[in-house]
Amino acid sequence: MSKLLEKTAALEPGKGGQRTERSTSARTAPGRMFEFTSRINDAEDRAAAASAEAAAVKKLLEEARQKIESLQQGQGAAGAIELAISSLVEVPGRRRILSPVEYEELRANLAKNKLIHPIVYLPRPDGTNEIVSGHNRVAIYRDLGRTTILGIPFSGDAKSAELGATFSNLLAPALPDFEKYRQFVRLQEESGFTRSDILEASGLSASHVSRILAFEKLPAAARAAIAMRPDRVGGHAAEEFAAIASSGNAEAVVKAIEALISDESMTQKRALELAKPKLARPAAPAARAIFVGKRKLCDVSVRGGVIGLRFNGKNNEAAVEDWASKIEAFIRSQIEEANK
Repeated sequence: MSKLLEKTAALEPGKGGQRTERSTSARTAPGRMFEFTSRINDAEDRAAAASAEAAAVKKLLEEARQKIESLQQGQGAAGAIELAISSLVEVPGRRRILSPVEYEELRANLAKNKLIHPIVYLPRPDGTNEIVSGHNRVAIYRDLGRTTILGIPFSGDAKSAELGATFSNLLAPALPDFEKYRQFVRLQEESGFTRSDILEASGLSASHVSRILAFEKLPAAARAAIAMRPDRVGGHAAEEFAAIASSGNAEAVVKAIEALISDESMTQKRALELAKPKLARPAAPAARAIFVGKRKLCDVSVRGGVIGLRFNGKNNEAAVEDWASKIEAFIRSQIEEANK
């Protein structure tokens, strides 16, 4: 081992594949072995630190998830108070986007019934309250002219509140796949967590995660359109749209998705058909004319295994029938000849 180190350690790759003299490494075998050992130890330390950080992130995500679950299930309802709506502040991008039907149904419900699930808020030093969960309920209360709303304080720092808000959305029933994708991206950008940690803490299956990440492969203009109505494009459709876009039809995908968003009667299936490249129809073969002297008798065409004869003139049904009999007799004679 020491002989091999003596022969190779003083050399390093140079330009053109040549070897050049190393000037910074240790020149003795013990020195080089110490250097290699140090490098290995450094790599192991970095790996251990990364593993510890990943574990800490996962723990933080789980704690936030459990906290928001307990609040949503009413375990903190005893500490709920009537909160001034004017004090509530919404963090951009945090609110779940409802479809028009969902919003109207929730509005009709809140207009007639008492709020069952209090919102969750984070008190700020300036006296305002940051909405953690319940953005749409607050928006509807404002629309209805209400001045207060039942709320539960969130115990934790701003980062925990961000995690809690995200998982509040993820735990919402029938959350569109694009909303899940958008929340994952926000967590990654706002909190600096790795996507793998966020996805693992969300508890989603690998196939579901694959569908969610398909939105990332769509053109930016398509994602901007979907953000207006996340309920209009599901994860399965996103995968198909992404495949069409990657094959060189990104512009058609954007137009199809924009049409799907703007037209309530359009289905995802129809939008996918619009996005797919149109296959050019083969040109119809030219018809061949048969003349009797200078007068054209008929045109002969062949298409899709069908031989067509179009005779000139009107009121010539008798002549056409006569030619049909002659053609049939000719074909039969050819078959008989072939059988002999």
